[in-house]
Amino acid sequence: MSTSVLTASPRTTPRLPADNDVVGRSVIPRSRRPPVPRWASLVGVVVLWQLASAAKVLSPDLLAPPSTIATTGWRLVRSGELGSALLVSSGRLALGLFLGIAAGVSLGLLSGLSRWGDALLDPPVQALRTLPHLGLVPLFILWFGIDETPKVLLIAMGVSFPLYLSIHSGVRQSDPNLLEAARVLGFTHAQRVWHVSLPSALPHALVGLRQGLGMAWLSLIVAEQVNASSGLGFMINNAREFLQTDVVVVGLVVYAILGLLTDTVVRQIERRALSWRGTQR
Repeated sequence: MSTSVLTASPRTTPRLPADNDVVGRSVIPRSRRPPVPRWASLVGVVVLWQLASAAKVLSPDLLAPPSTIATTGWRLVRSGELGSALLVSSGRLALGLFLGIAAGVSLGLLSGLSRWGDALLDPPVQALRTLPHLGLVPLFILWFGIDETPKVLLIAMGVSFPLYLSIHSGVRQSDPNLLEAARVLGFTHAQRVWHVSLPSALPHALVGLRQGLGMAWLSLIVAEQVNASSGLGFMINNAREFLQTDVVVVGLVVYAILGLLTDTVVRQIERRALSWRGTQR
């Protein structure tokens, strides 16, 4: 008795073109990649800055050249002054980020997922958002004193408002067809929120987090120059009193580098967390 064997033809996988790069699960043609690395423009600015200082276009009394700033920065690192200031500022920023992210996410979800939450929470939050929170420094000092509390609260406010707006907008823009399909399939309200609303709000939330981090560093600079006895802002303010422009620029460069690093971390998280969008394309 003979048995017939049904053999299926092997499934062929289309080969990607040789001039394509795969990033996550999306295919990006090399022709669309930028012709230069992202850091090339920063290097060009530093080179032009050094050339302008060497040509006496920029006075060293007004803006120290990059070579002097590098020497001063290395001196501050060796003395431990920059390390201790950076440690204090990092602690303030971390606590402010924790409070600001918790507040922004909670308020954004409550107002975005609930009509009652939107009616009760959104108007006062929008009113507070329009206030220049950096101008609240004198009032915060009257309320909370001159210790760490007003500094941390300023950072938290800088983070919470962009994050709130992004999450609120992302939840409100959930695809109604997906929500209806989930309801028809028998998903509970909590399951619809978890599987539809939150993934819809995630891209917006990451953009809001990037904006909030920029506001956090700005708030930290201002907060540390008001009744502070330590930190990067205090180091900058102290150097300003003695007309040490090189130390001032060193502190600002450290702020800029830390801001770029935190933004890069969020960009990497965004690339990994949103890799599913490549498959949809």
